[in-house]
Amino acid sequence: MGRQPGSRPGAAGFAGALGAAVAAAYAATLPPSVPGGDSGELITAAYELGVAHPPGYPLFTLLARLVIGLLPFGSIAYRVNLLCSLLGAAAASLLYYTVFRLSGSYAGGILAAGVFSFSRLTWQWSIAAEVFSLNNLFVGLLMLLAVRFEEATTAKERSEISKVGAFCCGLSLCNQHTITLYVLCIVPWVLFQLFKGKELSLGYLLKLGLCFLAGLLPYLYLPASSYLNQARWTWGDQMTFQGFLTHFLREEYGTFSLAKSETGSSMKEMLLAKQEKSSLIWLFTAMFCIYSLFFAWRANLNITKPLFMGVVERFWMQSNAVVAVLAGLGLASLISVGNRVLENNPLLYCLEWLSAAALVASQIYTNYSICDQSSNYVVDKFGRNLLSSMPPDAIILLRGDLPGNSLRYLHYCEGVRPDVTLVDQEMMTYKWYLPKMAKHLPGISFPGRQWNPVEGILPDGTLTFNLHHFLKVNKNREAFACIGLNEGDSTWRKSYSLWPWGSCDKLVPSGIVFNPGEWIGLTRHIYNWTEDYGRFDPTSWDAVADEEMWQARMKTAFFIFDLAETATVSADIKSQLYTFAYDSYKEIIHSHKNHPVNWHKNYAIACERMLRLHKADVDPEVLLSETVKHFLLYTEKAEDDPQRADILQAVKHLNRELQGLRKVKQM
Repeated sequence: MGRQPGSRPGAAGFAGALGAAVAAAYAATLPPSVPGGDSGELITAAYELGVAHPPGYPLFTLLARLVIGLLPFGSIAYRVNLLCSLLGAAAASLLYYTVFRLSGSYAGGILAAGVFSFSRLTWQWSIAAEVFSLNNLFVGLLMLLAVRFEEATTAKERSEISKVGAFCCGLSLCNQHTITLYVLCIVPWVLFQLFKGKELSLGYLLKLGLCFLAGLLPYLYLPASSYLNQARWTWGDQMTFQGFLTHFLREEYGTFSLAKSETGSSMKEMLLAKQEKSSLIWLFTAMFCIYSLFFAWRANLNITKPLFMGVVERFWMQSNAVVAVLAGLGLASLISVGNRVLENNPLLYCLEWLSAAALVASQIYTNYSICDQSSNYVVDKFGRNLLSSMPPDAIILLRGDLPGNSLRYLHYCEGVRPDVTLVDQEMMTYKWYLPKMAKHLPGISFPGRQWNPVEGILPDGTLTFNLHHFLKVNKNREAFACIGLNEGDSTWRKSYSLWPWGSCDKLVPSGIVFNPGEWIGLTRHIYNWTEDYGRFDPTSWDAVADEEMWQARMKTAFFIFDLAETATVSADIKSQLYTFAYDSYKEIIHSHKNHPVNWHKNYAIACERMLRLHKADVDPEVLLSETVKHFLLYTEKAEDDPQRADILQAVKHLNRELQGLRKVKQM
């Protein structure tokens, strides 16, 4: 006898057991501290009961805050990571149950849930404090509700399910707005089914609308948090209707864009990239196509950059969930067809289970070691190194997600370096930032209400100030830029210079004379970074943190060399600068066997400059040999450098010079 969809007893219990198994695998691989990306900001917003970046994610924020308060173990970041892993496991149960209700196949459900949950992408983002696992849960929930609606045999049943579905549609929009595309597919389908059955009326439509609005109630948290203004970190001012809409519609990012002011890849590049990532592309259905086409059209990040590729690919999980369900249904359908041909041969059921088990097991085997973050403290160590390097009571002008989010988490949630003050450069350009946040930045003076390179009074009466003025009124505190300064405001150059301070830069009054030997001593061991270079996935924030820490080792030498190249100083001073840079480069290069490829080029150029100084205490043959050696090492590893051909041509000339020098020595 053939299987009937959803007819077997114990399916709900099996779904729970499957979810528990996924949760166990996720829990074993959880990162113990803060991951990269938006995690630090989302955790901090939850801990402080503030508002996260647009659209605010009120449901995630409230759930995370509840878990932070309830769980008595682990770091604050670990608790939110654990929450996300449990949400991801619940999503797996829903995907399983969706397939089972449609096909009656346990194996098909296991295939759908297992292949999705243990894919690298889903696993990676289900164990980090991000909004994606909650979004995956809603995707599974909406698909299951659609199945239950279709199964309903009475008008009363359909009415109850549609009301629950309307509420869940609204609630899902309190998290990640990409699910709107699925809501816009499911809602018209449900309404059409009700209309076709003559069950739709104006009153009933009004009830569905009220259920949908009830799901949106968590958004009341945004104006409430903004009104109380107790959070030391928050984003936006939602006390006015316009401020709420600005945040809800993500206007500060671009309503239908992923990021602010980025030039993205073409739609063709986006779709080809997706095609490369999935072997199941032929299963893509209309829902997948609508989502993928819209996402490829609006995603405005350049995926040729590994980090941006990692940012973009997270959003493919939503469509991958549909593909996983279709794959599970496909397996069940193949077995069903086989049963009709082979008259319910029991070997087919064995084949079905073996296929599902083999595919899921291969996912786990392939991805476990990749996704195991149980000993990953990389972003945590990055942030702690930056904070520990700062002098007492320093002002840190934050710029970028990596330093901004990691330092915010450590400073506000873990209480690391309470003496320093974090000021966000980008946030200071928003009108809401200082009126709301200035009271949470004690000891900092702001000579206006908004940062703008052009000082004055805006048409709405807002007094603006530039960076030079800000530094002037806070001259009693040392200021650091992490990482870099806003390119739009160069007024600081009037009275300040930027000196390297690890990954950051110190803003130093122009009257202070730079002492290269002293500065090398100060910054030589500024960080305690023990990670091997290049061991991280280039699409990860760990790789970005590692790159920053390694490049920080060379930053002072590069700065001194640049001074020698550009400063208007005497020949003796220039010679001293070149010598300091060369000695520093040499020490760093010879201390690390594996290092960033650009170090070879920098060191080779430093050797060449020393050669031209004709110093008696340095062997010119050694300098020439080192120049040739490291230029060649650079060109071997940096094949995409547009100057590669010129460098190789220079190496030929330097080789001839080296041979000539050796002949002279032999005479």
